[in-house]
Amino acid sequence: MIGQVNSLFELLTVFPDEQSCIDHMRSIRWADGEFCPHCQGNKIYHFSDRKTFKCGECRQRFSIKVGTIFEDTKIPLQKWFMAIWMITNHPKGIASTTMAKDLKITQKSAWFMLHRLRHAARTQSFNAPLKGTVEADTTFVGGKEKNKHAVDRTGGTQGGAGKEIVLGILERDGELRTEHVSDQTAQTLQGTVRENVASGATVMTDEDRGFKGLRKTHRHHTVNHSAGEYVRDYTIHTNGIESVWALLKRQIVGTHHWVSPKHLSRYLDEMTWRFNRRDQKVGARLNDLFRCVEGRLTYKALIA
Repeated sequence: MIGQVNSLFELLTVFPDEQSCIDHMRSIRWADGEFCPHCQGNKIYHFSDRKTFKCGECRQRFSIKVGTIFEDTKIPLQKWFMAIWMITNHPKGIASTTMAKDLKITQKSAWFMLHRLRHAARTQSFNAPLKGTVEADTTFVGGKEKNKHAVDRTGGTQGGAGKEIVLGILERDGELRTEHVSDQTAQTLQGTVRENVASGATVMTDEDRGFKGLRKTHRHHTVNHSAGEYVRDYTIHTNGIESVWALLKRQIVGTHHWVSPKHLSRYLDEMTWRFNRRDQKVGARLNDLFRCVEGRLTYKALIA
């Protein structure tokens, strides 16, 4: 039924109460068989309330939320489902202040909910290297110097001084990977590219010195942005990854306004997860995130 959901209104029609949400969580989480979140045992007893279960091996009683990002939440699952719809279907994400108003919860609760959902959408270990033609580029994330308090100004903006560095690698018509990196050295940039891109693949970059040396392992082409060159021979360009940066900046500047360096990787994971599912239907995106909810994130760990 969730495959037919195309709007928030339809989502509430499919999941009108808490029990319907619990039943859907069970169908997703136990698709390959029932298991205990405490000991992984598969002898599970069901109670008549249809909300709690008991393991026949470790004897622990639990709900379907234990061991997931929903564990210990006091917010109804229906509101969580609405939050999942918002974060997976708004191209630029959603601000915690907006979600708080829409769900009638506090801004602090909305902020924590969104970070738990970003935790679910975090970048998993990659199964296969990117192939074919791949674009790689860096961008800087951070406010303009003139808009900062005097004590926060670093003096100068050349080279992204005082800003965070994000590296993006995009397979044309394929997968996007992003990473918050510490510097633009050859060791960092080339090391990350070689880790994610198959040897011998074609890599397009700008003239950044950190990418020089990729010819040792890849077919490397560059465009000279500083000289006004953006496309050469129709195919040599980094326009794809540049459009990703435009999307990221709209998400940060237009929706969140400011992102701390500490949590930047979580926002990158959210944007990357959504971008890589841009061609999926609404219901498929929803279920994809439901399948990623294993693993708890506590508030203490988030703010540590």
